[in-house]
Amino acid sequence: MTTASAIARRHAEAISRLPFTDTDDLWIDGAWVAAAGDRRTPVVDPATGVAWGCVAEATSGDVDRAVAAAGAALPGWAARTPAERAELLRRFAVALERRGDPLSVTNTLENGSPVAETAGAAASAAGILRAFATLSEWLEAPDVRPFPDGRHETAVLRDPIGVCALIAPWNFPINLVMIKLAPALLAGCTVVIKPASPTPLSLRFVLEAAHEAGVPHGVINAVTGGGEVGDALVRHRGIAKVAFTGSTPVGRRIAAACGELLRPVTLELGGKSSAIVLPDADLDALSSILVRSCLRNTGQTCYISTRLLVTPERYDDVVSMVAETISAAAVGDPLDPATVFGPVATATQRDTVRSYIEAGIAEGARVVVGGDVPPPIPDGAFIAPTVFADVTASMRVAREEIFGPVLTILPCRDERHAVEVANDTDFGLGGIVFGADEDHAFEVARRVDSGSVGVNFFGSNHFAPFGGRRDSGLGVEYGIEGLSAYLTVKSVHRSHR
Repeated sequence: MTTASAIARRHAEAISRLPFTDTDDLWIDGAWVAAAGDRRTPVVDPATGVAWGCVAEATSGDVDRAVAAAGAALPGWAARTPAERAELLRRFAVALERRGDPLSVTNTLENGSPVAETAGAAASAAGILRAFATLSEWLEAPDVRPFPDGRHETAVLRDPIGVCALIAPWNFPINLVMIKLAPALLAGCTVVIKPASPTPLSLRFVLEAAHEAGVPHGVINAVTGGGEVGDALVRHRGIAKVAFTGSTPVGRRIAAACGELLRPVTLELGGKSSAIVLPDADLDALSSILVRSCLRNTGQTCYISTRLLVTPERYDDVVSMVAETISAAAVGDPLDPATVFGPVATATQRDTVRSYIEAGIAEGARVVVGGDVPPPIPDGAFIAPTVFADVTASMRVAREEIFGPVLTILPCRDERHAVEVANDTDFGLGGIVFGADEDHAFEVARRVDSGSVGVNFFGSNHFAPFGGRRDSGLGVEYGIEGLSAYLTVKSVHRSHR
């Protein structure tokens, strides 16, 4: 196993090669400008606990400047045709892909995501840009609807909603800003982005790529800082729409503010999704995608199925398969391409995950892998991947989002009971049904009350809506539906032509 000292040496070398670490500026109106205040937020490597960079903490005045720049750029950007904006999205994608390697390393040093995960971040974000660019034809297509009297018609026009506040999380800081930024830009909106506090530096590669691609000054702006900055942005009088990905408690506060202001908001929040393992499921196939489906990114993925619901026929086999698969997954340096589980993103998150492991043990869940044991690497925010079996649906580890490498296995009486358990949750974001008979598995998936459900796998389709139900959020991202969230419609009535 890699030692803490070896990780520290490798990370110091990686940091020395990065183009930027300490910054005191913000991206406003197409340039890096000094923040008005002198407060700084450190950037901490979760694998070592060492602060390796810092960024400016924006003031309310800085937020005012960013929103004003976006407002000034709005008329010119909105006046371009969707096809013209789509072409800029494609150039943006090319420029971003060229920054893939340093972006990946920076992302890993910010939040501990294994480089095997972050290595594809730039290409994935570029794919999102290209996918939304293809929707320009839909956006340009006339939409004329006849009156019932046959003598009149209505032209339905779609206009950009205005200046948008885009607030991104720390677990996938590039992709989860891009699924907001790409549709906003295609729609003709201008934006102010606020990255999460732990992951502000990787966003700079996105901003530089947009600038290289020729996105006009003021169309994209970015401010850094904590919750106070986000709150100032959400409530700013110049903001027309808010899009947020993050925790359900913060999402509730943003929803309350937007409700008070009658401001449209899209919220992609927490999850506690289930994978139903049917009696005919192929366990070898399940094993090959278990980590990706249930503990992706060291368990820090909103839609993953951290609850396996298993009927008696396969229960012992599933427990054995999961124990063997998770035990064999490498834990270690997130900059090592072989690493499957790195640290969690922050020391605070590490302590939260530990408290859930302790709660699971106290409530009587059976530890199959990991548990309340020393971390595999003493420094940093590492947690031993943990699997609980014999979990009941009432336990905290089965009901609350943990956001760490903890997987629970729940015995269910039969298929109907498994669906009932899957639906007995405050969340409704993802889910999977594993079964050899895919037609039957599809019918089971239809009965799962969640925004997205996969059959024998889970993935994100850029052309299909993704969103949650209940405590998992409001609205959707991706596809025409996600693009429509950045548009406002106008009906113009006229004589039939």
